This record gives sequence, C-alpha cells and structure tokens, in this order.
Amino acid sequence: EVQLVESGGGLVQPGGSLRLSCAASGFTFGSSAMSWVRQAPGKGLEWISTISSSGGSTSYVDSVRGRFTISRDNAKNTLYLQMNSLKPEDTAVYYCASGNMKGQGTQVTVSS
Repeated sequence: EVQLVESGGGLVQPGGSLRLSCAASGFTFGSSAMSWVRQAPGKGLEWISTISSSGGSTSYVDSVRGRFTISRDNAKNTLYLQMNSLKPEDTAVYYCASGNMKGQGTQVTVSS
C-alpha cells in the first residue's frame, strides 16, 4: 500500500521557518520524482516544487523560489521542504505527491 505521511507543519510568524517532512512507503521512492503541492483556504491545489529521483534536479514556482528548498534522502525514503522567510500567503495545507498520489497533508499557518 502506498503511503505518504507529511509532518512538520504548524503556526509560525511571518519571516519564520519550518521544515516539512514526508515519509514514503509502498513504492520505489528512490526511482520516483517527488513534489510538494499546497492548497490555500478556498483555493485549488498549487504545485510548488519538484525534485528528480536522484535529487540532482529541482524546480520551483516563482512565488517560493529562493525561500523554499526541496530535498530528499533516498536511504530514508523521506522528502523534505525547508521553508524560510515565510509569508502569510504561504498559509495552506501542504502535501507531498508522486504522480497522482498524495498524502493527507500538514497545515502551515503563517500569522502574527
């Protein structure tokens, strides 16, 4: 059974940082490109970043480039998203995803 379990969300002040993790199981993680997507209140899913299976290639939506860093540890079957300089508009449920699979999400709230 494929499982993607996100963690690390929470409440943070503007300008703060959070590190999200996604534990993967049930598929060949090390052979799969992985992504982070998010859904803000009242909005649709938004793609924010993808990393290649080896970790050698990454891409970001313009709104997070330079502030967020995606990474992975294939030995631990874990995907990460380091989020710095957080803004209120980053408030959303964050999901890790592979193909059409995604986890249950973790809430990130940026507010003073």
